[in-house]
Amino acid sequence: MTLVYAGLTSHAPGMTGRAHMVENTNERDLLYAALDQQRQEIQDSGAEALIVVAAEHFANFFMDNMPAYCIGIGEYHVGPIEDPAWLKIEKTTIPGAPALAGAIAQEVLQSVDIAYAEEWKCDHGIMVPLHFLTPKYDLPIIPMNINCQGPPLTPLSRAWAFGEAVRRACDASSSKIALIGTGGISHWPATPDSGKINEAWDREFLDRLTRQDKAALLSYTDSETYQDAGQGGFEIRTHIAAAAAAGGPCHVQFYTANLPIFAVGCTVARFSVH
Repeated sequence: MTLVYAGLTSHAPGMTGRAHMVENTNERDLLYAALDQQRQEIQDSGAEALIVVAAEHFANFFMDNMPAYCIGIGEYHVGPIEDPAWLKIEKTTIPGAPALAGAIAQEVLQSVDIAYAEEWKCDHGIMVPLHFLTPKYDLPIIPMNINCQGPPLTPLSRAWAFGEAVRRACDASSSKIALIGTGGISHWPATPDSGKINEAWDREFLDRLTRQDKAALLSYTDSETYQDAGQGGFEIRTHIAAAAAAGGPCHVQFYTANLPIFAVGCTVARFSVH
């Protein structure tokens, strides 16, 4: 197998942009330490490229043209699209892996219809994880987006199938590849409920990941998720895709609902790759 690492992390813009506003600095620093451990684990895995499965936040697509899945196959990517003064991440150019990404896209297409993009603009959904996990931006990145914003949303079963297809593509490669799924879990961004976190819902979802309980993970309905986890909860698709790619149970290394200024329950986790 050539998938040498699979994990999860949150990508809330507050994790970088509002770090200075945190009152619970000890909890913030524990989150940052967990992310640094994840960075070290990716480095120790010998990964030659990093796949980042993220949510589309209308950075590259809008409702006039919204693919369910897209893979970035360009020689480089740029980001963040947000104001660096707001996100606290400077604009930069990120190396891509065009040959590897193209081969992965071709293999994924054998079972899942996807779009591809030779030009990719990274927003906080990718830039925040990279800020912590590849701070020198020296690891080639293959961005992958799942539409988690604009209904009709891809069914959870298809997100699982996408993850399995990505895994098959990784296994067909001779390169060592790491993969991160990045998203929520529960959050209500850009609404009057911003900052609300449903910790019980988050922990139940993480428990299902821990048990690699496919049936339970795919049992959520969008209406239930919207009610209990907000529109940001639709980003569980990125976690489900990562779980399917990994094939093994999830080990939650850090979770906290005690950083409401970040407006999300912050998660760092690693899968056993089977």
